[in-house]
Amino acid sequence: MRNRPLTAALALLGAIFPIAAQQHPAPVHQRAAAPTVPVRLTDAQIDAAIRIKLAKSKIGPDKFRFKVQGGVVTIEGKTDIIQHKGAATRMAHTAGATGVNNHIEISEAAKQKASDNLAKGRRRAQIVRGEPRTATATLRQPADPSSRKLTPRAIVQKP
Repeated sequence: MRNRPLTAALALLGAIFPIAAQQHPAPVHQRAAAPTVPVRLTDAQIDAAIRIKLAKSKIGPDKFRFKVQGGVVTIEGKTDIIQHKGAATRMAHTAGATGVNNHIEISEAAKQKASDNLAKGRRRAQIVRGEPRTATATLRQPADPSSRKLTPRAIVQKP
């Protein structure tokens, strides 16, 4: 008789638990099926998409000539800004081209400017930290290989 309240409580819990489980089923996540064949745009669609992208960009629509044949874009022209060559390639790829032949020529002035910027960046990285940024700041000297402290390495023996 003493176990009657305990038995009743267990019976009540046993009756409620399956009902609670039925009311809140675990969510089932379903993934969308991936397309089996990639969507391939026509040459005219790729051409139109590239023209739209060029018109919106800083490059401008008349800067380069391009033609689309079989999904492959061939770009020709000249530029004074090196980054325009890469930007034109990226635009063609994002427009749906399967391949890009980039024949854009970069002017000598642009190449020289890039070379100067690269050398200037190297010098800036070599300035000793803690020195004021002036023209008299000292450059780091390359480390002398003979002054390096050599640490012994673990010897691995092959069986």
